[in-house]
Amino acid sequence: MKPEVEIYDTTLRDGSQGEGVNFSVLDKLRIAEKLDAFGVHYIEGGWPGSNPKDIEFFAEAKKKKFRRAKLAAFGSTRKKGTPVEQDDQVRLLIEAGTPVVTIYGKTSMLHVKEVLRCTPDENLAMIGDTVRFLKDHGKFVVYDAEHCFDGYKLDQEYALATWQAAEKAGADFVVLCDTNGGCLPHEIAAITKVALDKLNCKIGIHTHDDIGLGVANALASLEAGAVHVQGTINGYGERTGNCNLTSMIPCVALKLKKTCVPEKSLAKLKELSQFVDEIANMRHNPRLPWVGSAAFAHKGGTHVNAVQKHASSYEHIDPSLIGNSRTVLISDLAGRSNIVMKAQELGFKLTNDMPELKEILNAIKQREHEGFEYEAAEGSLTLLIERILWHKELPFKVDSYQVSVSRNHGKSALCEARVKVSVDQEMFKKRVEGKHSQLSIFDKNDGPNSYESEGTGDGPVNALDSALRHALTNFYPYLKNISLTDYKVRILDGVAGTAAKTRVLIQSTDGKREWGTVGVSENIIEASLQALVDSMEFALLKK
Repeated sequence: MKPEVEIYDTTLRDGSQGEGVNFSVLDKLRIAEKLDAFGVHYIEGGWPGSNPKDIEFFAEAKKKKFRRAKLAAFGSTRKKGTPVEQDDQVRLLIEAGTPVVTIYGKTSMLHVKEVLRCTPDENLAMIGDTVRFLKDHGKFVVYDAEHCFDGYKLDQEYALATWQAAEKAGADFVVLCDTNGGCLPHEIAAITKVALDKLNCKIGIHTHDDIGLGVANALASLEAGAVHVQGTINGYGERTGNCNLTSMIPCVALKLKKTCVPEKSLAKLKELSQFVDEIANMRHNPRLPWVGSAAFAHKGGTHVNAVQKHASSYEHIDPSLIGNSRTVLISDLAGRSNIVMKAQELGFKLTNDMPELKEILNAIKQREHEGFEYEAAEGSLTLLIERILWHKELPFKVDSYQVSVSRNHGKSALCEARVKVSVDQEMFKKRVEGKHSQLSIFDKNDGPNSYESEGTGDGPVNALDSALRHALTNFYPYLKNISLTDYKVRILDGVAGTAAKTRVLIQSTDGKREWGTVGVSENIIEASLQALVDSMEFALLKK
């Protein structure tokens, strides 16, 4: 089915110009393959005239077969005073071997005079010559009218002349670009309508997000009649970024009710968003509309109560349509519905009429008052609920610990830790008193069911983790699979200076799943130990 709106992805070119974003050739190939599988219509691979990496990318891309998307090379009009057939940058666009070539040209008289420093007629010739040359070489040509809206506001007649120069030379699309990202939706809509009235070719839109309206402006252009939208995954791009396709695509499909990517691809939208972030080595933004982890998160008790009764009361769509899911957050704002839904989500059979519900709610609110936070610490929350519901004996307990940091004569600091743990009596007998005990000579039995171990590390917390892990893996070998993936410290009361209460959040994984745990204390080592203990206890609970 022919789409009503074509999606043109420029993550690999415009997106890579964003701060902190850098793709290798292999990265770009992997993203291109993912975008093709998802079903975008055009993938702009880069600018072969700007750097060797993009030249290499296009050479490698020739070996790939794209099933849905057409690959585009990006460049500019010919240089002033240079015949198009002698322009090296244009030649490289041809040599890239892509079916689509996208070039940009100047719309604004300001740029013609102050940036290009050529005559208005020469700029029109540069546009026409380049489009015509590319068409003569069999290319599908997309013309990006740079600074289109600002140029139109400055000189309407000349702006229109630049668009007509591209159309007359054979451009398949004229794309209106809000390059500075400073226009408002009503301006975008009005100027799009002018272009549609004056041109016979198809019109596209390319927006930036400098005032937070990248998606809104692109939607305004589509509603005015544009049929092609350019943007990037997760809104990557110059300055504050480009039109975010992870917002634009569901807006087109689910709000405007227009066809764009294949319907079955929508359920993979969050996966695509996270994939690109992972390749770019960027932490996924939880507050992204549609695909962020907070996009369908509910915290207020009245909200959760309403969602429990009817999801659409506080959700604009079913999150599963775009591959996301509902999340219930737990805090001191939580009501009974929050606790019940969250407990059920975590696997507990908790209902509104159980007497333990009030105890769990009070315990959470009290601990939140003390500084604990469970939104990113579902491991610790699970343990709290478990202790109240099941009154289960802990698999181990830390009896004591000691941490030291020393440095001599300018050498690196030496961090050492010693931990004594008590374990379940049957487990202790099985492991320590068994015939096959292989305890280290550095470890010792120091009392009934107790076991002491040492560890060193790059810092005091790393040393403590090493000592605790060393002690426990003698009894619970599964814990060898556990590793820490993130460690965050938050000062809760800055006025108290170095004596301030500290919250530590730890993210752990066993290679298959991840979980968060939390600890709070005026002592950062104690807070870290709390989170470490919860992490290992949760791992044993869920193995």
